Amino acid sequence: MSVRRAAVRIGRDLLERVYRKAREEFPAECCGWLEGEAGGDEVSVLRACVNLQSEGRHPSTPERSAETAYVIGGDDLIALNRSFDTATPAKVIYHSHPNGGVYLSHTDRSVATSPWGDGPAYPVQQLVIGLDERRIIGAALFDWADETTGFVEVARFDGAEI
Repeated sequence: MSVRRAAVRIGRDLLERVYRKAREEFPAECCGWLEGEAGGDEVSVLRACVNLQSEGRHPSTPERSAETAYVIGGDDLIALNRSFDTATPAKVIYHSHPNGGVYLSHTDRSVATSPWGDGPAYPVQQLVIGLDERRIIGAALFDWADETTGFVEVARFDGAEI
């Protein structure tokens, strides 16, 4: 079972770097993770990934495009898994919603949940960035809550003109 944590602290400078990455990848979804010192509650490193969805590799929705889904795969997925045994493990997986929505979709929730349904697939929080063709709408951070056996919003961030 997972123990619910407080929201991981994401400084505004790092958040704006994630926002810029989302803008660079638009109209496709961007993806990656944020790392921080083991045992700490803050992240300081951005690790951007290649969205492999354009290759149709999503485990549950292969028919969707990179504008509506993301896949972290290959070397990126290996690096993510290895990070958990380092001094600066992944603490947040992020992705964008180019439709402007700031929510964790049903598919996002399904993929982020263990295949056995007993907690998160990874010991991380989930950050979703909503943007459209004009601006970053905002972002929300989600964490697993045992009491609801699902993800709940634990923080919300203002958008930016990026």
